[in-house]
Amino acid sequence: MPNETSDDLTRRDIIKLGASAAIAVGVSGWDASLFAQSNTPLFFTKEEFALVDELTDLIIPTDDHSPGAKAALVASYIDFRLSESFEDQPRTLWREGLKLIEQISREMHGKAFLESSTEQRIALLTRISANEPHPSAPEELFFKELKSRTARAYYTSKIGIHSEMEYKGNVSLKEFVGFDAA
Repeated sequence: MPNETSDDLTRRDIIKLGASAAIAVGVSGWDASLFAQSNTPLFFTKEEFALVDELTDLIIPTDDHSPGAKAALVASYIDFRLSESFEDQPRTLWREGLKLIEQISREMHGKAFLESSTEQRIALLTRISANEPHPSAPEELFFKELKSRTARAYYTSKIGIHSEMEYKGNVSLKEFVGFDAA
């Protein structure tokens, strides 16, 4: 029987925490700080993490309306989700996709992606997204995955929901004014 004064979490405590987190995410967006409590990535190497962080920020950059993917810690969320994946396919897709990004960057610009200028980085993303509606090449398939996960992580974060989409939560209306269908 577990000691009730123990600092260790019981299985029941872990299930409660997981259920609470799932409910909280569904209601208010995930809290990025939960996924970025340490500076060590859970799945990616530090180099891969830096690359993912930059790629996601190029897809959803900071602008005057929103702080962007880096501020929303999108790379941390993707890293966390891949670390908990039971299947090898998504992990392999990301590892191979990041290698492709580096390979294409060296082919196009003679240097690693993170050593390239912003214009060169955008040119690379433009190239691999050119066939976005019907991706077939491995780099095009990776771009589709990158963009999809970036958007999902961003628009389910507190920053994406509250800053970008300006969601105010459930609000009581004193009067329903209706809709003019005329």
